[in-house]
Amino acid sequence: MKYGTTRNLKVVCIFLSLFFLFCAFALTQPVRAMAVTATVAVGSEPYGVAVTPNGAYAYVTNINGGSVSVMSTSSNTVTATITVGEGPCGVAVTPNGAYVYVTNNVADSVSVISTSSNNVTATITVGSLPYDVAFTPNGEYAYVTNSGGNSVSVINTSSNTVTTNVTVGNSPQDVAITPNGAYAYVTNNVPHGTVSVISTSSNTVIATVPVGNNPYGVAITPSGAYAYVTNNLGESVSVINTSSNTVTATVPVGSYPESVAITPDGTYAYVANYASSTVSVINTATNTVTATVTVGKSPYVGSAPEGVAVTPNGASAYVTVAGNDSVSVISTATKTGFSLVDWTLLIIVIAIALFLIILSWYRRLKKKTQQTQTT
Repeated sequence: MKYGTTRNLKVVCIFLSLFFLFCAFALTQPVRAMAVTATVAVGSEPYGVAVTPNGAYAYVTNINGGSVSVMSTSSNTVTATITVGEGPCGVAVTPNGAYVYVTNNVADSVSVISTSSNNVTATITVGSLPYDVAFTPNGEYAYVTNSGGNSVSVINTSSNTVTTNVTVGNSPQDVAITPNGAYAYVTNNVPHGTVSVISTSSNTVIATVPVGNNPYGVAITPSGAYAYVTNNLGESVSVINTSSNTVTATVPVGSYPESVAITPDGTYAYVANYASSTVSVINTATNTVTATVTVGKSPYVGSAPEGVAVTPNGASAYVTVAGNDSVSVISTATKTGFSLVDWTLLIIVIAIALFLIILSWYRRLKKKTQQTQTT
């Protein structure tokens, strides 16, 4: 009995040591502490959102309002409203922050806004039903998807003229350009989900990547190694390895995912789920959803989040909520401490340790009782 008691005490000591090591480890690990910190009223049916390189302003397209709302990110208030073409949809800011380009889906044009005056300085005719726009890193060219023309218009930003049109798949939606400016990734929505990869040096399609059903949004990691594509009807995100142009992972998210944005450090991808009224947060290291944030206004059903953009400092995510005519601002701050999984494991460890301690005491008490009865 003495040997058994000693053995139990050793086991207890081992469990307690593991317990303290676990606590020390867990308390240093980041836990996503996401929450909507502001809800800002904008125009009718907001869709696209883009944040200026200095992080001072967010530009929001209002599809039904034919306008762009300019939000101050310091006060989270609308400071200006700019009239553009009919059906404004996609929006992007030039790398130097001087101009904002807006695709007018119904007007088949792109409005160019000066950020210093918040006035439209040029209107460029493009293809049929322009949807999204993205810039090369040097700001020399803007790539515009034409969902009705199955093409991408390439705009020279110095002259604001279309220099060429690139034929892609059916109903191209979003476009993202690699950090080195070498390639543009375009989602082709129907009938079979694919992504066209355009070489920006030749403006030709050099690869077509099969993904999930009805791909919509696309974003590329800061390293340029991966492209994240939302599959609207597949309720998933396809992760494309840009070196091989193959899908290496598929991540389940919410219902009808649309836009996707990646944090500046590349650690998380934010996905706007249109039918779920939520934003899924994907850890890009594990390609798993680590948080889900409800956006919009109560009762949230039908909030319809569509666009998402992360500030350059990574502190906030701006989400357009079409059903509420608003923008939800999510704090992306992390804290150190215990997650739900950590607490569960902690309770199990404590329960086992307590069981062994009680068992050890019980055996010792039983031994003493037996000795007393013997004497």
